[in-house]
Amino acid sequence: MAALAINGGTPTRRRPWPRWPQWDSREEQRLLDTLHGDDWGGFTPVVAEFEQAFARHHGTAYGIAAVNGTQTLVAVLMAAGIGPGDEVIVPPYTFIATASAVRLVGATPVFADIEADTYNLDPIAAEAAITPRTRAIIPVHFAGQAADMDRLVPLARRHGLLLIEDAAHAHGAAWHGRMCGSLGDAGSFSFQSSKNMTAGEGGALTTSDRDLADAIRSRVNQGRAIHGAWYEHPNLGTNMRLSAWQAAVLLAQLERLDDQTDRRMASARALNSLFAEVEGIQPMRWDPRADRHAFHLYMVRYDERAFGVPRAVFQQALAAEGIPCSTGYPFPLYRQESLGPAFARAAPCPNAEQACREAIWLPQSLLLADPAEMEDVAAAVTRIRDHRHELARLALE
Repeated sequence: MAALAINGGTPTRRRPWPRWPQWDSREEQRLLDTLHGDDWGGFTPVVAEFEQAFARHHGTAYGIAAVNGTQTLVAVLMAAGIGPGDEVIVPPYTFIATASAVRLVGATPVFADIEADTYNLDPIAAEAAITPRTRAIIPVHFAGQAADMDRLVPLARRHGLLLIEDAAHAHGAAWHGRMCGSLGDAGSFSFQSSKNMTAGEGGALTTSDRDLADAIRSRVNQGRAIHGAWYEHPNLGTNMRLSAWQAAVLLAQLERLDDQTDRRMASARALNSLFAEVEGIQPMRWDPRADRHAFHLYMVRYDERAFGVPRAVFQQALAAEGIPCSTGYPFPLYRQESLGPAFARAAPCPNAEQACREAIWLPQSLLLADPAEMEDVAAAVTRIRDHRHELARLALE
């Protein structure tokens, strides 16, 4: 039997996966139009055009573009008047920006556990974390699957809390036919390099609340009053404006989002079917209410007992077979020193701890390949399982 690639054998997958980012003449032409337009800042009409198109695509009345997805969260928290003495409930299994944005406005992130089979915020844990100081909940539509909005929306309404969707992974995703970003009071999106839509950096907020939209736009634009005088700054804000260059690229990116989402879902379905026969690899539960899943990540739960080698060794072997992958977050957010015990509060979060021990992530760009090519992923996993005795030495190093 041929050796595993990590031990000098030929990789299972030798062809390249689809490149990311993807672009064509549409981005090129829009960038040239911006170049020749001599107006490259955040007030150029192409920025407003993108804001309107993105809001329309996600089923909201208003869109506000910003410099990145961290600052969109900061902007909506500022607009809501959330600050020192306030608490905001967040999941501990997500990128640090979800919690650091809360700290940046002076409020306290309170961590509530995730669901073991989706890695999304557990509504039961979120409710248990509510105190008289709680002002908002920020569920993350993690990996592109909507959180359980059937329970989170009424929970927030019962307690008079702002519900901010962290949709950084969820461009084009939907829950019961309604787009992520339109289900809560506001949705926050990121266009960082790895995201399903990208301009290298960038962010956007969506909402159908006009007062909230105006308040957010003011904070993004140096605290200026909407329709006020140029040097009138009634609110404390900063410059979070998106540039014309990024808006131009994002308009083109938006045109192919639905097709790419369909391709990712088709590939994910193929992987789910293939992995159903592989002991020790469990795909995440795909909630049928999440009728459009963005699949920013395709995740599985790795059972070390079934494979007999540590996850880190499995991940290295899988990458050597030509399958890009990672193990995700090494520990929950409440262990980040910058969000330490003086600034954060966490109930026991065993599911988040387990996720940090078991998750394997595949990137969204892999899912843009033909669904038939997912057989290479399953073949690589099966090859590692069948040759796991070869990994014993690596496991001891």
